[in-house]
Amino acid sequence: MSKFELITLPYAADGLEPVISRSTIEFHHGKHLAGYVNNLNNLIQGTEFQELSLEEIVKKSEGAISNNSGQILNHNMYFEQFTSKSEKSAPTGKLAEAIASAFGSFDSFKEEFQKKGAGLFGSGWVWLSADAGGKLVITQETNAANPVQKGLRPLLTFDVWEHAYYLDYQNRRPDHLASLWKIVDWNVIEKRYEKL
Repeated sequence: MSKFELITLPYAADGLEPVISRSTIEFHHGKHLAGYVNNLNNLIQGTEFQELSLEEIVKKSEGAISNNSGQILNHNMYFEQFTSKSEKSAPTGKLAEAIASAFGSFDSFKEEFQKKGAGLFGSGWVWLSADAGGKLVITQETNAANPVQKGLRPLLTFDVWEHAYYLDYQNRRPDHLASLWKIVDWNVIEKRYEKL
């Protein structure tokens, strides 16, 4: 029996249109993420990683195991943070206060986040994370890297691998990043922040 399974999306495959198309979801979730899950399950059989949580594997592994586990953790957080029925266009409460404290304003945060995402060379992820003291930081992570490897707690991420946007936006990565704010479920991000 496989240890890890492909997550079930909290929305229909076409639920994020027009920001993310059904075709992109079917390839990105149904093919790319499914491939990482299958690969990791095969790679960890009979190893020390077989009994560890996904996050522990990401923190402790190297090479192919690190790449596949990192991509699963990254994609799970990515897909679970979106909604087809956005209740609010900005965070509230303690997360809103932390963003204002760290970046000056929500708009300034969005601008910096998009800039870091657009400016990341090659494939990877842009993250909003919290350090041990709860201070928020934006990091660029290449390939399958995740902020947990730096001792941070990841909260929000935008995927800048081409497979995340190319069918819908071709080479217009900045347009893709700007549109994702429309589908962020801030309730999910706030719950991640409250767990710190």
